[in-house]
Amino acid sequence: MKKLPILLPAFLLVAAAPPSPDPRALHATVAKLVSFGTRHTLSSTSDPTRGIGAARRWVASEFTILSGKCGDCLAVETIGDNFTGPRAPGGVRVEDVIAIQRGTTDPDRVVIVQGHIDSRVNDVMDSTADAPGADDDASGVALVMEAARLLSGEKFPATIVYAALSGEEQGLWGGKLLATTAKARGWKVAAVLNNDIVGNTHGIGGEHITDRVRVFSEGIRAAADPSDVTQQRGIGGEDDSPSRALAKAALRTAQAHRDIGLKVVAVRRPDRFQRGGDHIPFLELGFPAVRFTEATEDYDRQHQLVRTENGRRYGDTIDWVDFPYLARVTALNVTLLRELASAPAAPGRVVISGAVSDDTHVAWDAVPGAAAYRIRWRSADGNAWTDSRDLPAGATSVDLPHVNIDDHFFGVSALSNGGAESLVTFGGVPPAPPVGSKR
Repeated sequence: MKKLPILLPAFLLVAAAPPSPDPRALHATVAKLVSFGTRHTLSSTSDPTRGIGAARRWVASEFTILSGKCGDCLAVETIGDNFTGPRAPGGVRVEDVIAIQRGTTDPDRVVIVQGHIDSRVNDVMDSTADAPGADDDASGVALVMEAARLLSGEKFPATIVYAALSGEEQGLWGGKLLATTAKARGWKVAAVLNNDIVGNTHGIGGEHITDRVRVFSEGIRAAADPSDVTQQRGIGGEDDSPSRALAKAALRTAQAHRDIGLKVVAVRRPDRFQRGGDHIPFLELGFPAVRFTEATEDYDRQHQLVRTENGRRYGDTIDWVDFPYLARVTALNVTLLRELASAPAAPGRVVISGAVSDDTHVAWDAVPGAAAYRIRWRSADGNAWTDSRDLPAGATSVDLPHVNIDDHFFGVSALSNGGAESLVTFGGVPPAPPVGSKR
């Protein structure tokens, strides 16, 4: 692979102190959520100690306490709407608890980290049985709350939203509620990190995996219309959707911060086979979103009544959560959140040209606040960026001599003064001129 001289010193990732999630704090949060007995979406909303209402009020109070420690840096809200479906035929009010850490210079650009607070057992309609939901998904909510503790004292150009969602088990309703709220408020959602089942390290087949986490992302965009799909296929962009770029950013973050002790397994499908999560409604509205999930799952611990049958234990109880592992997944989320909230927006459009030539011309839309740009390219038979070149803020195009357009893929990201990198925008072709216009 040919290397071109770099015009500027290569930028590094954000030079911040390594995040330090506390396994004890994560344990305390999961234990508190389990103590509500059940957090089923159809459970009590008025009981002071049992049910989803009590759990949501506790999460809101914890966010409020955190906000007080950082000078009211978090705006804590409970948003809600009514939903009806096969798993709630009589209808139910779904509420999400969110804490908004407003950005300093680009507050409309939003990064979301979320988990779902509701739990269930075998019978999805059973709203009274104990449903501890320690891993699914108290682990994700604990991660979100720990991320808020670690990041709320910092300032970022972009806004971070910490979200505990409801209604996931009944129909991904909490995700839909937050996604539609984001659209209605005009948020420019740069990334959604959905953490669902992120605390277990023992698989149903006997595996024990402590050093990996799966990140699921879509290729062909759910929000794409037929012409968008045709263009994406035509330029070979199936592996470079915004959500896939987000998954690659998670992979890059794990590789750059090996002290976290996790490898990212970037799974090239939106979710586990024939299953889904609260990132899906964001994908349907065109927002970049991925799902973090533990590397191996034990299905005896998911959606099960707590019981023992023939010597085999069932139930999603806290003793099966690996809190040092959950702390590592939290650290990865926090590090990625810090970078994405510090980075400029990704370039809106990247255009490449150079057919029947040995050189490639790359041009991109300028990004307000960008300190520099990183042009990335790779061989067309690979999926990981292998080469790069950095250019100053005033640049909006570059020629890459002897980098053949037929044999390579191209992308551009924006960099902050501190080196934080945006998602990579994939390089496509110029838009077709209007019918009847001259070329």
